[in-house]
Amino acid sequence: MSANISIFDTTLRDGTQGEGISLSADDKLKIALKLDALGVHYIEGGNPGSNSKDIEFFQRVKSLGLNARITAFGSTRRKNSLAEQDASLLRIVESGVPAATLVGKAWDFHVHTALQTSLEENLAMIFDSFAFLKRNGMEAMYDAEHFFDGYKHNPEYALAALRKAQDAGADWLVLCDTNGGTLPSEIHEIVSRVRSELTASIGIHTHNDCELAVANTLSAVQAGARQVQGTINGYGERCGNANLCSIIPNLQIKMGYNCLPDEKLRTLTSTARYVSEIANVHMPVGQAYVGNAAFAHKGGIHVSAIMKDSKTYEHIQPELVGNKQRILVSELAGQSNIISKAHELGLDVNSNNEKTKQIIDQIKELEHQGYQFEGADASLELLLREAFTDMKEIFTVESFKMHMEKSNGVMISEAIVKINVDGQQVYTAAEGNGPVNALDNALRKALVQFYPKIEQIHLSDYKVRVIDEKDATAAKVRVLVESTGLDNTWSTVGVSSNVIEASWEALLGSIRYALLSMDKVNNGSPDITERLGLINH
Repeated sequence: MSANISIFDTTLRDGTQGEGISLSADDKLKIALKLDALGVHYIEGGNPGSNSKDIEFFQRVKSLGLNARITAFGSTRRKNSLAEQDASLLRIVESGVPAATLVGKAWDFHVHTALQTSLEENLAMIFDSFAFLKRNGMEAMYDAEHFFDGYKHNPEYALAALRKAQDAGADWLVLCDTNGGTLPSEIHEIVSRVRSELTASIGIHTHNDCELAVANTLSAVQAGARQVQGTINGYGERCGNANLCSIIPNLQIKMGYNCLPDEKLRTLTSTARYVSEIANVHMPVGQAYVGNAAFAHKGGIHVSAIMKDSKTYEHIQPELVGNKQRILVSELAGQSNIISKAHELGLDVNSNNEKTKQIIDQIKELEHQGYQFEGADASLELLLREAFTDMKEIFTVESFKMHMEKSNGVMISEAIVKINVDGQQVYTAAEGNGPVNALDNALRKALVQFYPKIEQIHLSDYKVRVIDEKDATAAKVRVLVESTGLDNTWSTVGVSSNVIEASWEALLGSIRYALLSMDKVNNGSPDITERLGLINH
């Protein structure tokens, strides 16, 4: 039978120490719910007394009825004091959580330099603190800070620190590579010795300063660790913590350990993306397992092969972790890319279709002009549907104007849009927080009377990139717009030497795609595909 691995998530504590990440109490509660749905075993919420957000979190999380064990974080008692009188330990007990993690020194250098106390007093601090938690009926985990550095400098003292926590009743001895500088071979050797000399369960907590946090975690598990600590998307201080989004599938799919039920593992990608949205940090597209490009294929030879059997260029089935295969279309695309993408959209296209060659040539020319369809799937879909179907426009733009004015130190942007819908001319104006937002508001204001679901759509991201810097202010720009709504997210692209025109093109594409995606519009009017004439040749 495969060994069970406890997943300890510290996104809400260690993850928030990453640069640019700040979570409100509401954010932390939302993420906790998502982590619980994923099936992690422990959720470390923070320090119950360190700040108002954490205090609020621990007060409110009790009402959520989570299956995961909410864990408080703190440190061993202060030097030359009593655990029963330590304010931090008392707040942990008073928080009412069932489990706690205490960080304590395991490196003699830190004891002398950071704590400025004796080695014996540090061992007493560890013993007293864990004995206090156990007397209060809590599950107790010892995060042995800088354990691997301490072991390499003074192995007997590092092991003595672990024994003190074990003697006091600690349930888990978590070995921390706090500086992230240990190699996998060292991790395996040291964890193996700890496992052979102590009886308490072993955990591993690694940092990514050498890009080895995941590898080090896997190595520790092979050596006998049975709890892994990490964060979603690897968030954390400096270079980050061990990334649970890589660790969990590696352990479960590749190595045969039991981490999560299979149906929970299939929610890993959606969990990673949800946390990134709440944290307001965009995920790297190439992030292993859960990234948008983790199972994306661009080269024509690759696509031709995976159309025969996905195992040719995919190490696992993406659905196992809730991701999906994507076929990218670019200037490198061959017929296989176009045909695969068209089939994905339900279009009857084959290699004998003359339009296939034409659309490849068109895409190559557009990308030469500066368009990029890898990050603009919605624009690509519109392009393919225009090529392979009788798609008709459901509205046309007759004109638009922009007016910007600075009054009393405040910049005001106003857009005026004139469109035609089924022969009916509509003229609207709207203000916005900048010209692009004003254009977006004006366009949706003009269309909402015909298509009420437009109100459910909002612009969620906006990127501008200069295509050729040597042209300075006369350079072309590429605008990528990401929109959200209707239980979907999509991206469109626009290119021009005028940033407003490029933005307008991307916005129009976004609205056109939204209307294409709606099942019905205008309270029971014909299906949108029928309105657009989307009947395959």
